[in-house]
Amino acid sequence: MVGSNRIAQIGTYAMAAVRERTEQLRARGLTPVDFGMGDPSAPTPEFIRRACAEGIERHAASGYPPFAGSAPFRQAVVDWVEGRFGVAIDPETEIVSSVGSKESIFHLPEALIDPGDVVICPDPGYPPYGGGTIFAEGEPYYVPIQNRTDFLPDLDSIPDSIAERARIFWLTTPSSPSGRIASSEFLESWVQWCRDRDIVACSDEAYSEIYFDQPPPSALEQGKQGVLVFNSLSKRSAMTGYRVGWVAGDARIIALYRKLKANIDTGTPWFIQEAAIAAYSDESHVAEMRDGYRKRRDLFVSAFEAAGLPRSDPEASLYVWQRAPEGVTSTALAEALLDEKILAVTIPSAALVGDASRHGPDEQYVRLSMVATWEESERIAGAIAEHLRLD
Repeated sequence: MVGSNRIAQIGTYAMAAVRERTEQLRARGLTPVDFGMGDPSAPTPEFIRRACAEGIERHAASGYPPFAGSAPFRQAVVDWVEGRFGVAIDPETEIVSSVGSKESIFHLPEALIDPGDVVICPDPGYPPYGGGTIFAEGEPYYVPIQNRTDFLPDLDSIPDSIAERARIFWLTTPSSPSGRIASSEFLESWVQWCRDRDIVACSDEAYSEIYFDQPPPSALEQGKQGVLVFNSLSKRSAMTGYRVGWVAGDARIIALYRKLKANIDTGTPWFIQEAAIAAYSDESHVAEMRDGYRKRRDLFVSAFEAAGLPRSDPEASLYVWQRAPEGVTSTALAEALLDEKILAVTIPSAALVGDASRHGPDEQYVRLSMVATWEESERIAGAIAEHLRLD
């Protein structure tokens, strides 16, 4: 059976490849620790699980949920956004629920672009930015996110010929994989750059609550005209398996996405939305998670430094974006971390970039997700400090 041209243009999803590699090692009787997936090992807080269970009974005969999200869910998000960012959102016209951010990010181009249109994607970045573009028959343009640009896109580097054809510009803040936070000043410049060119500024803020110093700003603070923000409960509340999130911003664009969504799915289940409402009612569990990630960040940053690697401190997110020593490729570093004395499964930057030709030898990294238990993290960090060899 021959697949479609669209599926032929998409490589193996990096996280799927990591899982396959982990299973291969386990089949050999080894016990690797998966630091590739950004999937928290901590359980979803009990009060959220309880709200979910109660929601099952409350909505036992409720049928299909509203595809745009229930009114109480949308209001909970609106209240949280206003409290967190000081931005007022109309719950009727400026927000829509999503089945987690991945669904909305992948599908959005279907509502906004025509074949041949360009979507500007950070590189490295979240694979669905480019994958969703390809499925909508658009053309991804990968703008490098590199150490020399402070891990933010260099707006001046984007050719006019690309900007004239672009309909969407994706930004991740805090950045995955680098952990860099876009400042309010950068967000202002980026949003204005997009507005001047009639490009929709799409800010993926899935890691907005996993930070280690100052809370990251939101693109919504720059006004909603031409802006969409994507967020979810996955990382904030350890709810990756619940698949619940939201998109908020310009009412005109939200209307287009709602129309698309009504033809794709039938919304997030009622009881999952009940769990999300409970999650947004509490900040103490989020603060506890931040503290846990901060401890893991310090642990791994120190371990890599003890092993002789350059110090790489993330400002936010679930990841340590560890730079390889000069002359060592990202793949070689990832393989060294799989040594039987360490057995840490990570993702090399080579598996995450969309356009490898634009990334030189000084842009070699591995992404380590800080999601293992504390005991596993201590053990692996100790092994990295003692046994990591790149000779």
